[in-house]
Amino acid sequence: MPKYQSFQSILDNQVMVPKQLLTDYTKLGLEETELVLILQIHRYRTEGNSFPTPEELASTLTVSSQECSKILRSLIQKQLLSIEQQHNEQQVLNECYSLEPLWEKLFTYTPVNSPETPEFNENIFPLFEQEFGRPLSPFEIETINIWLDEDGQSPALIKAALREAVLMSKLNFKYIDRILREWKKKGIQTVQQAREHGKQFRQGQNSRKEQPDTRKKRDISLYYNWLEEDL
Repeated sequence: MPKYQSFQSILDNQVMVPKQLLTDYTKLGLEETELVLILQIHRYRTEGNSFPTPEELASTLTVSSQECSKILRSLIQKQLLSIEQQHNEQQVLNECYSLEPLWEKLFTYTPVNSPETPEFNENIFPLFEQEFGRPLSPFEIETINIWLDEDGQSPALIKAALREAVLMSKLNFKYIDRILREWKKKGIQTVQQAREHGKQFRQGQNSRKEQPDTRKKRDISLYYNWLEEDL
């Protein structure tokens, strides 16, 4: 009898996983390591830990915490995992992982790499990592996803804003976000419109140069050079 109770306690301590996740995960572009990591995030959530660290996740896997961080970034890039903010019982704002994007795609399945869904949004994430010289954090990836999904910014304009930040030596997400908001405020929706905006900017600068001014002027010759390129 005690032996039966011991086994029963094991059976009672289970985590429910949708059968469709196990049968269709490859259709979502998931690899086995990514699937196991998702299952661990799901398990931690049922245990009350909605934001496990890469170190905590790695303790139950055969990969390192660095590899876990890489997989987390990949899942966010694929828009199968997101980071949300919610208040706990003490009304303190905390971050948490959400698998809602995964469940939504799982139960409203659309094939990966279809013409309507370019892979990784035209490689915009690797471009950011190349310019920053490091892997993006989950929060930075989520910021890019917000620009794409919630703000409706096109990948081309986001790339243009990134290049502008590089040329101005202000390579940070707040500055890029400010550029995108300013362009949206002015109704700039395409790279061509951004190019015309740059021409108007330069014309304004040239008209000021014609006025006598003994102050030392800042070289702005590179300010909008990227707009003359084909992105």
